Amino acid sequence: MFSGVFAAWREVRSLFLALATASLLALLRRQSKLFLLASSLLAWLCYFFRDPDRFPPATGPEWILAPADGKVTAVELIHEPQIFKGSARRISIFLSLFDVHVQRAPYQGDISAIHYEAGGFAPAFLKDTHLNEYNLITLSTPHGLIGVKQIAGILARRIVCWPSPDQFVIRGERLGLIKFGSRVDLLLPPSVEV
Repeated sequence: MFSGVFAAWREVRSLFLALATASLLALLRRQSKLFLLASSLLAWLCYFFRDPDRFPPATGPEWILAPADGKVTAVELIHEPQIFKGSARRISIFLSLFDVHVQRAPYQGDISAIHYEAGGFAPAFLKDTHLNEYNLITLSTPHGLIGVKQIAGILARRIVCWPSPDQFVIRGERLGLIKFGSRVDLLLPPSVEV
């Protein structure tokens, strides 16, 4: 659907162009401090919104991949009211400022629902962020329903979701992006072995 850096690029192109213009003008006017500041911000923006191509490993059909880069902070059995309406296995992944912030489909299937919920912006590394803004993508797969929950954090102020309901996605395909520090939960049937 989206390829390479262009998926993330479209989300920050105006800021990128503004910083690039500021860097160029500062260079032409020989304002070294302004040039250093603008070019440093530009370099950090390019680093943060990097979107490397990912090629899922050749694994069997029983493998479900992580939907995000980051640190797994919890694997637990929870009560999940939206997708499973009962028990579900939740794998929480915290994305620091240094991780790639593009989320990907953990398995191939049809997107059966996308549910956005406005909310707060508590730090995403906290265990309980049920009041934070989130976007829940539900996939219908041969394993049953799988959820990818994009959760905003203290610095994250925008959740982006690229596919639409009833769209078929393949394993590893880009789903969306959370701008700045955030968390992604993978919701699985309780019978799935982690």
